Amino acid sequence: MSFIITHKDKKTKARIGILKTKSGNIETPFFMPVATKAAVKHISSEDLSSLGAKAIISNTFILHLSPGEKLIKKLGGIKKFMNFSGINATDSGGFQMYSPSVYLYSNERGVMFKNPFNGDKLLITPEKDMKIQLDLGSDIAMCLDEMPLLSFSREKIKKAVERTADWARRCKAYHEQIQKNKEKHKRQLLFGITQGGIYLDLRKFSAGLLKEFDFDGYAIGGLALGETKKQEYNAIKAHKLIIPESKPCYLMGSGNPAEILKAISLGVDMFDSRFPTQNARRGTLFTCKGRIRIFNKKNKASKEPIDKTCKCFVCRNYSKAYIAHLLKHEEGTGLHLATFHNLYFMQNLISSAKTAIKKGKFSEFKKRAGIFYEK
Repeated sequence: MSFIITHKDKKTKARIGILKTKSGNIETPFFMPVATKAAVKHISSEDLSSLGAKAIISNTFILHLSPGEKLIKKLGGIKKFMNFSGINATDSGGFQMYSPSVYLYSNERGVMFKNPFNGDKLLITPEKDMKIQLDLGSDIAMCLDEMPLLSFSREKIKKAVERTADWARRCKAYHEQIQKNKEKHKRQLLFGITQGGIYLDLRKFSAGLLKEFDFDGYAIGGLALGETKKQEYNAIKAHKLIIPESKPCYLMGSGNPAEILKAISLGVDMFDSRFPTQNARRGTLFTCKGRIRIFNKKNKASKEPIDKTCKCFVCRNYSKAYIAHLLKHEEGTGLHLATFHNLYFMQNLISSAKTAIKKGKFSEFKKRAGIFYEK
């Protein structure tokens, strides 16, 4: 088995597990900074290791466009290409169906995109998507999925669920065929992605369809797109009712600290989001007492660090006033410092949650911390 549960919280469904990949093992829960183009904005691979990131996720479609999977494969795969020592995951590129600038249409064959560099039409089939991700050499690949918008009709979302399941079947068949002669511990893991919008019956339907393919793990897609928190949590519960507990659960796109703590309590094991890095660039920084706006007047001349309890090098060396000044003028150093701090905060939050689970005190930790993170 590629996933083993080692600890369970008695009061919630929070748990700790070990996910085994071809690059080594990683303890869950974990948060993946988004490295769309094989880099997290304003953060180096050395920074990622320094702030405690054990895994990152890149975008298959974007890397296919540039520099191309053939070049990355020639240079030793994405791990060596970006010199990141942790676990590399790749998204299928299905999220780009949310972007009208590159998405044209989809049908049973796959997704037709527009190359933003030259305007050419580009068909991505499930098989081609798997080939790209295998060539990139990521540790965890995602099936190509059709991600419906929340505004879509129920019937349209149901069709997306059915097409996602058909594409998942094709992804699994191609993925297994290419890797059939590889030793198990050297194989790329493959996750299926469930859809269904805010319709709980469709969420269960999607999970039931994908459950039959016995993927290495299962992601919950199509959330963190504007639904209410109650709708998000109910969708997670519906997914978890169907997918076996022995499979890792990955909530895609959720990066709000309060939502992550709630999701952990519901049994989610993996997270990714641009939320911490986007907030940092815009001057919203995370602290143990909630988020702060660095551009507020009271921070303009403040000698204090972003967070007095934080042990990151930013909080140990720089003041709010200095970071506010740099961000105001869009200085690269300021973008780096703010982003580093927010990502460090996220890794520390997850680490603290795991410590609480191991001590049997996660429920208390969540209740205490959530008061601040909801703000």
